[in-house]
Amino acid sequence: MNTISPTLEEIQNFEGKYPKQLWYLFMVEMWERFCFYGMRGVLTFFMVDQLFLKDDAANLQYGAIQAFVYAFTFIGGIFADKILGFRKSLFFGGIIMILGNLLIAYSPQELFYYGIAFSIIGTGFFKPNISSMVGELYHESDHRRDAGYGMFYAGINIGGLLGGALCIYLGKYYSWRLCFLSAAVVMILGLFTFLFTKKHLGPIGNSPLFLLDASKRKMQEIAVYIGSLVCIPFIFIMVKNTDYTDYFMYTIGVIALLYFAFEVINLKQITLQKKLLAAFLFVFFYFLFNAIFEQSGGSLSLFAKDNLNDSLLFFKIDPNVVNNSSNSLFVIIFSPLVGLLWLWLAKKKIEPNTVIKFGIGFLFLGLSFYIFYYTRFFADVNGITSLNVFTFAYLITTLGELCLGPIGMSIITKLSPKRLFGMMMGLWFLASAFGQFAAGKLGAEMSRGNNGATLVTKLQSYTEGYYELAIYSIIAGVILIFSAPIIKKLMQEVK
Repeated sequence: MNTISPTLEEIQNFEGKYPKQLWYLFMVEMWERFCFYGMRGVLTFFMVDQLFLKDDAANLQYGAIQAFVYAFTFIGGIFADKILGFRKSLFFGGIIMILGNLLIAYSPQELFYYGIAFSIIGTGFFKPNISSMVGELYHESDHRRDAGYGMFYAGINIGGLLGGALCIYLGKYYSWRLCFLSAAVVMILGLFTFLFTKKHLGPIGNSPLFLLDASKRKMQEIAVYIGSLVCIPFIFIMVKNTDYTDYFMYTIGVIALLYFAFEVINLKQITLQKKLLAAFLFVFFYFLFNAIFEQSGGSLSLFAKDNLNDSLLFFKIDPNVVNNSSNSLFVIIFSPLVGLLWLWLAKKKIEPNTVIKFGIGFLFLGLSFYIFYYTRFFADVNGITSLNVFTFAYLITTLGELCLGPIGMSIITKLSPKRLFGMMMGLWFLASAFGQFAAGKLGAEMSRGNNGATLVTKLQSYTEGYYELAIYSIIAGVILIFSAPIIKKLMQEVK
């Protein structure tokens, strides 16, 4: 066996539960997640504390930034599919992310939006491609794929845990420059990890234009790089003015739907078309999930900033550190356990299908937001409430996420033809973009009633919003569970 550059067959015919390449990929993604979750966790706090935005404006800006990040993963996925390949797309994206974080680290207040514009482009080219390469490690019929995505999902959350905790801590108690510099340093570590381990990936992630003349291929690649950099000033303008974000999101949403419809029609096989339609339904419900779940970086971050005490069990801890890192910690702890639970249920032949798992995920999400609402009953006269109850709500949120997140990526690769992997993973992340976009608007709506008011009225305003989100989530879960037989028919033999 050629250990320098294995063939795709050699990679996919691995022994045991996981291919060794999985560990290399999640090490790269782990560092990128440190950067991403570190940045995500400080956005609203930084904008309120350092840029002096009101809560509702910070929520809208947060939604706009996150929406652009995930929207560009859709675009990055298409360019990786058609021109760059996963490897070059990943490397280019990583370099641009590093430059963005260095810009903000140099002058956090003055260059914040410029650095964010760079980071949006970089993440768009980086983020969808690692997940797509994980899918290629497995035969289409390999039942171990779900377990692989589950382990990958747990592994990358180590980066989310470290980044979510460290960046906000450095920013609040030491230096915002150091906060953003740490994100740049770990991205450099991620790129070096990829450079030293990519030889083990064999042909996975190479350019799809390998049969094209080298000079023509290079011209197309350079055009993508230049076109991406030209977009940065426009992103800067649209992120600063959230009205422009609205126009952009609605436009890219229509374009994405038309492009998806074109690819479905172009398949010309009814079985493949049904599978893609099933995949689209999962994408749509993932959008709904994120619209609620992604309050964590927006309204819940501001809620933690002002309305929580610093007592967790027997420890004193900053509530924003808990808000940013508890979800990742619970994923690391419970992801393997949930994976083992599915395997045990499968052996008993009572494992719920993917649609039911999605529905259960929504029910857990609804329960968690009811607990976020219930924090109002633990508040003192000043509007400060229990960090313990807040953290327990995150535990329930995480259980919901684990019913949906890892298997979501897996089911998209199962239902999609190989040549459309990048597009469908991009569409998956685009659903998250619209979820972030909606989350920002929902968070802004919750906070509009409490600008300049007391912490008590702020507590009431946010918790009333969480109660409504709990109801929406439970309704979505019930709909999914009752529609499972119809969606299963579209999926055909895929489980």
